[in-house]
Amino acid sequence: MTKYLLLKHYRGDHEIAPGGLVPMDQWTPAEVEAHMAFMLRATDDFKERGEFVDAQGLSPEGTFVRYDGEGKPPVTDGPFAETKDLIAGWWIIDVDSQERAYEAAAYASSAPGPGGEPIREWIEVRPFLSAPPTITE
Repeated sequence: MTKYLLLKHYRGDHEIAPGGLVPMDQWTPAEVEAHMAFMLRATDDFKERGEFVDAQGLSPEGTFVRYDGEGKPPVTDGPFAETKDLIAGWWIIDVDSQERAYEAAAYASSAPGPGGEPIREWIEVRPFLSAPPTITE
């Protein structure tokens, strides 16, 4: 079994509609409720399969912080795209194969959005690093 991070990316260029996906703050309450119910159902499905490790949704607030030298205040809000603009949350699953991780990600990508249509959300699949092999002589 290998652990994978299924990272939910929010991108405005989803294929669901011409011009991209309508931001969630513009969805109807019923559309948001259906989407969140799907997220909970996906988590339950991973639990039933014995694959679930962890899942979290993320708040839109966040700040980049960088060490800038001894005695200097930390630098905040760098010049890069902020994760709060890109990452909505994640699941950590423990599965038998990379193919199964891809299947799980595709399932998560089918979450409903406006009008109940699958949003085809980008889900990044990243394996956890394993420990390096032990060398004995």
